[in-house]
Parts: sequence; C-alpha cells; structure tokens
Amino acid sequence: MAFGPFERMVALRYLRARRKEGFVSVIVGFSFLGIALGVATLIIVMAVMNGFRADIMSRILGMNGHIDVSAQTAIVDYDDLATRIRKIPGVVEAVPLIEGPVMASSERFAGGALVRGMKMEDLKARTWISDHVVEGSLEAYGREEGILVGTRLAERYDAHTGKHLNLISPRGNVTAFGTVPRMKSYPVAGVFSMGMSDFDSNIIFMPLGLAQTYFKYPDMVTNIEVKVADPEQARFIATQIATLQPGLKVLSWEQLNGPFFNALQVERNVMFLILTLIIIVAAFNIISGLIMLVKDKGRDIAILRTMGATRGMIMRIFLLAGTSVGTIGTLLGFGLGVLFCDNIESIRRFIENLTGTELFSAEIYFLTQIPAKMEWHETLTVVAMSFVLSLAATIYPSWRAARTDPVEALRYE
Repeated sequence: MAFGPFERMVALRYLRARRKEGFVSVIVGFSFLGIALGVATLIIVMAVMNGFRADIMSRILGMNGHIDVSAQTAIVDYDDLATRIRKIPGVVEAVPLIEGPVMASSERFAGGALVRGMKMEDLKARTWISDHVVEGSLEAYGREEGILVGTRLAERYDAHTGKHLNLISPRGNVTAFGTVPRMKSYPVAGVFSMGMSDFDSNIIFMPLGLAQTYFKYPDMVTNIEVKVADPEQARFIATQIATLQPGLKVLSWEQLNGPFFNALQVERNVMFLILTLIIIVAAFNIISGLIMLVKDKGRDIAILRTMGATRGMIMRIFLLAGTSVGTIGTLLGFGLGVLFCDNIESIRRFIENLTGTELFSAEIYFLTQIPAKMEWHETLTVVAMSFVLSLAATIYPSWRAARTDPVEALRYE
C-alpha cells in the first residue's frame, strides 16, 4: 500500500497535539510507551531466560558430563572400559572417577559435601575448574598432596589454601565394637570458582589415588563420565555404552537433569505469553485512540471527502497514523531491549548500589551473574509480532473513518 505526500502530511498533522485534542494525544502517547516497554521487556526477559538456560546447561554438563556410567558396586578394569567407550563414534572423552558423600568439618563449620576423585589430566581438561582456580594451584593436587574446594565452601569452613579440612566418610571401618566413621584431614591445595553457588559450596576435588584409598576402592572407580560432541545424541550413545559390559547403569544428561531443563523451557514459554499481553494491551490503546481521533475529526474527514479525497485516501491516512505509533514504539523498544541486554550486569550492580539490596542471590539462582543471550531470530520474531499487532489495530478505525458519510457529518455544522 503506497502512501502519497497528501496522506503523510494529513496523518502527521493528526498526530500532533492541539489544546482541544490533548486527551487523544495522551492516549496515543500511552500506546507508544506501552508498545516500546512491551517489546523491550519481552526481548530482555527472553534473553535472560535463554542465557540462564544456556549457562546452567554448560556448567552442569561441564561439571558432570553428558553421560554417567556406573555399576552396582564399583567398576573394575575401568581404564579398559573407558578406552572402549572412547572408540564409540561421537564420544569426546571418558573420565573415570570416584564420587562419594562426606561430612566436612573445621573449627568454624561442619556439613555435608561431595567428593569427586579425578586424575590430574582429567581435571585440567575441565576448563570450568582448571581455568578458574583463584587460590593456590594445581601442582600440589597433581602430586596428590591436597584437595581443591569451591570458594563458598572455603569461606564457610575457613578452608583456604594451606589450611586443612577434615573429611568423615559414612563408609567407616568395621571393628569389634561396630562401624567406626573414617576421618582424615587433607590440606587445601587450591580454591576454584565456577560461578555456580551449588558447586562452589558443596564440591571437593581429590586426586584419584587418594580417593581410592580414602573410600576403599583399590583399583576401582564408582563412575565414568562421558562427554559427547552433540548433547542431543547423548541418549542414543548411552544405549551403545550399555551394551559394552553387563551390569552397567548408563544415564544421559536428559535422564539426570531433564525435568529441570523442561521446567525452564515451560517457564520461558509462559513468560513469553504473559509479556505478549503487554503489547496486545498497547495495541488496544491504539484502537481506542484512533477511534476517538476519527470521532473528533469527523468534520475534517467530511470536508476532505467533499474536496475529492477518496475513501482509500482517508483509510490510508489513519492507517499511517496508527502504524507510525506502532512502528516508532517497536523500534524504540527494540533499541532499549538490546541496550539493556548488553549492559545488564552493570545495570544490576548500579541498582544494587543505589538501593542497597541484593537483586540476584547466587544461593537462589545458582549463578553469580545475570546471563543474557539474545537469539536474533527470536528477537526479530518479537519485533515482527509487534509490527503485525500495530497494523492490525489500525484496520478497524481506518475502515470506520473511510465509511464516514460527509452529508451526515456536515448536516449540523
């Protein structure tokens, strides 16, 4: 639909506020702000939800792998099994480890933790840990002279580099007087920070040899963690691993964490629907504003018709007036959304410093920073949806304006 100079001039004059048309202008202004804020909010929330899911998935899978292989008691000949797993197409790595719960204690605090016994080379391959050692180094860990703990665990137990942490295993020593819990003190070789509160508070890394001795698994491991090239193929590869040896329990990341990620996806879809209502409400404001504008401009429309303006020209005038509000509001909302997403962490810190409150608790949200990941196809979908709703909102008022009878409009003038 082509808009000529006449339609553009009249539409622009109708959008300007004059004293007697101030109320109409206020409604148009609220429509403009409603669409801008709706588009911006929808872009920001979708980006944060995408970033949250991607960051959580990358860190959880970076820590735990895509497939977990275990047995009824322990895995014997684990090196041979790991070698056979690595030969399966799509497998990137297979890491033998020992995993077991312990009671950690110090002079300051006592509580539960999870020990993960891994070889030095396997731990170095986990860049989420090896590249984020904030205290100490991996050298003592490599010599099997110490353990690695998370930053929050180190603060809670006062177990910083050079200090000792007592570990009590539920698999105690059997004596004539019953089972005695096994306790041993280990020096802290280093402190890591993954940025996930749950891992930084509860995970303790121990050299595989020390873990085998401590948990009494000589020449055995409890798990083999498998990383694959395509996470979407994890379940298919898990079925192949299960056929390598009888008695294996093989679970993919979807089976281990599927409900959690499904809940995130459902929440994301619901938020999209709820926030879309903001744009729809703003579109209804455009309808009400244009209807009032048509009612107010009835005499002007009649004069234009008597001067030779066609119904198509009148309809195009009001279509242009309404879509201008929607288009400019959408573009402003798009700019605000992108700008906010690019600076979301700085904005969060500014608001926290200004109000003195914590907006993003790491204990609740697992992460120490607000993630934001914009999916451009999704963002463009939001922009296109706003354009379509804005255009649809102008059709009925424009049709009403085009149907105005000049004789009836001028009869009592």
